[in-house]
Amino acid sequence: MARARTRDVGIRYPGLKPPEKACDDPKCPWHGHLKVRGGLLEGVVVKTKMKKVVVVERNYLIYDRKYMRYERRRSKIHAYLPPCIDVEPGDAVLIGETRPLAKSVAWVVLGVIKKGGGVA
Repeated sequence: MARARTRDVGIRYPGLKPPEKACDDPKCPWHGHLKVRGGLLEGVVVKTKMKKVVVVERNYLIYDRKYMRYERRRSKIHAYLPPCIDVEPGDAVLIGETRPLAKSVAWVVLGVIKKGGGVA
């Protein structure tokens, strides 16, 4: 079976490989014309109920100077999901920043880092 032809998105990340499936979506960074620029984030997929959009939750620490401790915080980010990438809730994914695609969507899923369980 011949592998689908993919674009070089310009991101070198351990464990990130182009998807096996091909798609004809113009908003796909691998097979379309969408450019990835800005930040890269790791997160866990929380919801997949929207059409072509997933909700990714990322956990991070903030240092509180007054109490000299770290506090845990989390944020949820809406990310566009190309049809060539298969994700389920609980998968750890890598998302990249892109131009605004909708009112609340300015990130795109680049690939799955780990199936079925949190950030590595």
